[in-house]
Amino acid sequence: MQHYKSYVICTSPRSGSTMLCKMLSETGIAGHPDSYFHAPSIPKWLSSFDLDAEKFDNEHSALKAIFEAAQNRGTATTDVFGLRLQGQSLPFFVKQLKKLHPDHSNDRQRINTAFGKTLFIHLTRTNKLDQAISLVKASQTGLWHLASDGTEIERTAQPKPLVYDGVSIARELESMNALEEAWIKWFAEQKIDPLRVSYAELSEHPKTTLARILTALGQTITDVDEITIGVAKLADQTNQEWADRFRAEHSSKHR
Repeated sequence: MQHYKSYVICTSPRSGSTMLCKMLSETGIAGHPDSYFHAPSIPKWLSSFDLDAEKFDNEHSALKAIFEAAQNRGTATTDVFGLRLQGQSLPFFVKQLKKLHPDHSNDRQRINTAFGKTLFIHLTRTNKLDQAISLVKASQTGLWHLASDGTEIERTAQPKPLVYDGVSIARELESMNALEEAWIKWFAEQKIDPLRVSYAELSEHPKTTLARILTALGQTITDVDEITIGVAKLADQTNQEWADRFRAEHSSKHR
């Protein structure tokens, strides 16, 4: 059995990663995964870890402190570091990692050097149209995540009426496909064979999926049934109506 010191959830928005991160955190043995490198900005990274930029003599020392802070936060009280990495964050992340570890020849080696032996988990949503609609809908309503008891976990704006926007859906659909292609290309370039997890698998069988990931990490949990499903699905009849309308308005490639 492999025993990893870290894992990276390689994903894109609206793929179920928030639910997965919460479940992994709740196990108490798999770190505290989150998007620690989401913003493409070193100043924002410093700010998110409460690090004072003026205390560092150069960029290298600042990056070293950032990555150490991220590892501490993402490990929490466990022995495993967890990181969620959205596809749009990958280019800037690996560019900074190259500055920190220039002697290594590829991204995979640099990640393993920074965080220890790393398992890469490719969390993907096969139905990209549903994914795009979910993103557009969340952007309109401001509600991104809802707890299983109905309380709001994350809201970025006050509620607004939903309005079908085929242009925005088409744009996000193109973006979701591009992010997926970028991950596949990067895995091939880095000779990575990730653990593959689908949105459908995660949403339909969350605890079985969690157990599979823990096993791959070399971790065991006595009773995965004790883990709570802390995030509820937001899709409703509106999602289906928008999908049907979009398919009717566009070419057969979206069917």
